Amino acid sequence: MFRRRPLSSYTPMRTAAAIAAVLAVAGVPLISVPASADTANAQSATVDKLGDHDRALIATYAKQHRARSFLARAEQAVPDFVTLMLAVKDGRAEETGQALTDLGAVVTRTDSEIGYVKVNVPFADVDKVLALDSVLRVDADERLALEDTRADSSGTDAPGRPAGGSDGLPAAPSAKTRDDNPYMPTNETGSVDFKDEHRTYDGRGVTIGIIDSGIDPTHPALARTTTGERKLVDTVTATDPNNFVDLLFDRTWRNFTATSVVTEPTVVRNGVTWTMPAGEDLRLNTRILSATSYVDPALAGSHQGTVYRPSDGAIFVDTDFDHVFSEDELIRPYKVAHEIGYIGTDNPDTELNERQPFTVEFRQFSATFSGVNINTIDAAHGTHVAGITAAHGMFGGRMDGQAPGAKLVSARACSDAGGCSSAALTDGMIDLATNHGVDVINMSIGSLPALNDGQSARSLLYNRLIDETGVQMFISAGNSGSGTNTLGDPTAADKVVSVGAAVSRETWWSNYASEVGFKDGIFPFSSRGPREDGAMKPDITAPGSAVSPTPDWIASSSVPETGYTLPAGYSMMNGTSMSSPQATGAAALLLGAAKRAGVSATPAELRRAIYSSADYNRDVDAIAQGNGQFDVEKAWSFLHKGVSTSEDVSVSAPVCTVLSQKLITPHAGNGLFNSCAPGSGGQGVGESRTYDVTLTRTGGKDGAQSYDLGLKGNDGTFSAPRRVTLEKDVPTVIKVTADSKKQGTHSAVLTIDNDRTRGVEQSTLLTVEAATPLTAETTWSAEGSVNRNETVHYTVAVPAGTTSLTVNLSGLTDGSQTRWWAFTPEGLSGETAAAGTTFCYAGYLDGNGCAPATRTYTNPKPGVWEFVVEARRTSPQLSNPFHLESSITQ
Repeated sequence: MFRRRPLSSYTPMRTAAAIAAVLAVAGVPLISVPASADTANAQSATVDKLGDHDRALIATYAKQHRARSFLARAEQAVPDFVTLMLAVKDGRAEETGQALTDLGAVVTRTDSEIGYVKVNVPFADVDKVLALDSVLRVDADERLALEDTRADSSGTDAPGRPAGGSDGLPAAPSAKTRDDNPYMPTNETGSVDFKDEHRTYDGRGVTIGIIDSGIDPTHPALARTTTGERKLVDTVTATDPNNFVDLLFDRTWRNFTATSVVTEPTVVRNGVTWTMPAGEDLRLNTRILSATSYVDPALAGSHQGTVYRPSDGAIFVDTDFDHVFSEDELIRPYKVAHEIGYIGTDNPDTELNERQPFTVEFRQFSATFSGVNINTIDAAHGTHVAGITAAHGMFGGRMDGQAPGAKLVSARACSDAGGCSSAALTDGMIDLATNHGVDVINMSIGSLPALNDGQSARSLLYNRLIDETGVQMFISAGNSGSGTNTLGDPTAADKVVSVGAAVSRETWWSNYASEVGFKDGIFPFSSRGPREDGAMKPDITAPGSAVSPTPDWIASSSVPETGYTLPAGYSMMNGTSMSSPQATGAAALLLGAAKRAGVSATPAELRRAIYSSADYNRDVDAIAQGNGQFDVEKAWSFLHKGVSTSEDVSVSAPVCTVLSQKLITPHAGNGLFNSCAPGSGGQGVGESRTYDVTLTRTGGKDGAQSYDLGLKGNDGTFSAPRRVTLEKDVPTVIKVTADSKKQGTHSAVLTIDNDRTRGVEQSTLLTVEAATPLTAETTWSAEGSVNRNETVHYTVAVPAGTTSLTVNLSGLTDGSQTRWWAFTPEGLSGETAAAGTTFCYAGYLDGNGCAPATRTYTNPKPGVWEFVVEARRTSPQLSNPFHLESSITQ
């Protein structure tokens, strides 16, 4: 049974206005801490609780505060604190909160069951927080970008392609489109056949939590389930004006303090006379709307008022801007009465709907600080994601999302400024799992720290939350590209299902009018594994492109090359943001089926069923797909028979990366990963090396158990024993050999399976990068050909002391739209915004301001660099020959 937890406590904090651009950062000394007694979160004696990424953030915030503190205008102020999210040792959350209070910090949230403490700390006191023995890991509140998941189209017909609207192009989706279609390709997970075979297994009885930019509460395809019930059961905000980022960026809060109390029938605020509703000790907030606040441009400069009446919890919003709070402006929280208010007036002569809906929510932070949230939706992302999981009757026809029978709860963690607070994402995730009765959660937002080892505070908290509540989370793998080790965070968490973006030939045609040379593949933008410690990530793939509902007050998006446009309220978007909800909705089908069939489906059972049955694509690298594509029918065949989770096999293997000394166990992890340069621990081209991989069986029966070992996706590089016998709790070493005959990244999935149980006990990645060393005396070069929408990968080793790394792309045929990306030894993009944009293709938009033929990387980090060559979807020829070369200076 799921264990739901009570609401957490909040305490107040001050307010401030907007933060300016990020400045240069300064370092903070490394804190040495004792090893944790928490076996689930064990760490080495010198592990950095904060990490380089968060240190840089805090240094930036502190410098920004110092710079802004000299300005006279209060609205330019930046807080003198940072919001920190702490994962603490089991049972010590309350103790930690008291210790923090004693330090003078302000604790704003405590969740004892998962060991979460959120605190606002003066910049000068951050080190004191890290020194607390009870603190395991710390994340700083960060503004994460809500990626633009619209296709990267120029808005014009591409050279060499048919003109928009020409004969032979795909038809637009409509009310006549059947549910089995490539626009919203739920069929590619097997769910359409599954629902056809089991008519009541359509997600009914399941509630999906969506933490994102919010869900349109008025969209007809998100109005009702297949059984006629209300689909959107609640819509709330996860943002918090106490959080560092939300304090600066989220304009949806209307805060009340002691000065907000009004006892007279009229009051003058900001030079405006306000007529109050009936009641005593009312709270009033007024603000002037900016030109970018809402869709209706006529609202700019308007004075908007919000009133809260404590006696009955009524909320009044002055939507007609007459400064009189009438009874018809009373609105209650959505969960109470499903009420929706509207701001602005629609102009019938425009395609967009300028009348923007909103819901409200009241939150009491303390006895003297409270707030009403005017929950408007300013981005299409969350609605699009929700539609993929559970839309029903798209375009008024038969086209559905994955689980049309499921219900939805929306938690908005993103502001109108286009960013999402990592603290809000964490709070919202916890609230969804503990307070809103959801069965599964989707999050399609993340970041890309260099050290993506699954040990951030958020990753540890999400693992615990899954265990404590029984609610499985699915998170997008990231859109950082085809380079090795580009996976994001917190999708790196052990028990989170991380989802990469797959795509079929049919979807390339229907959604992009682009022809490809494969049946099923992976998007070039989809982030690859392994995790920094070698572990399996992403765990699975699902379709990463979809036509799905979006708010009708936000412009629709589609690809001009298809020759069709989508009506208001629908858009085509792509990204792992779209693949994650495909998997979430597919999981909702399994959870609903399990409820109706009376079978168990704990998070551990659900994950094992999905991973054991995933459809592995032999034409896609292991680091791009993990276990393979989600297959609903096969997963159900495991789950409904009772998948076994009684025993597990843990893996410990050598890891050599430029960051592996920072792992919990330095240079060792949950998978084999060698990305070091030859001569610095790395494996050279043509070298054969044998690695000791330790397997330990936990749980299950006493005595020896025999396991089959298998290799999926092996290109001939790896070899391992076919069977191993494991005693319970006894580490056993197997020998894995890697023979890197060719240059590049080689990966395979090692499966460890007891054939007497249902389900595969463990799958882990084996990854070796064999790089060609660069020298100042020679030029490295490669000849090749890359197909449209595909990639070719090369690895080179840059020596220490290199001052410049130059790459040249040539040998292209006329009109070829081809580019390369460079990835650093840390798995980060080596490109800058100016030198390597999304559109930096030869033969396309004149390079869009970058240099598609030649670029130089100054003072490149030493280690293995990866060059990924890709042909754009609009390249006129399928096969694109190229010549790539690189040289260095020292």
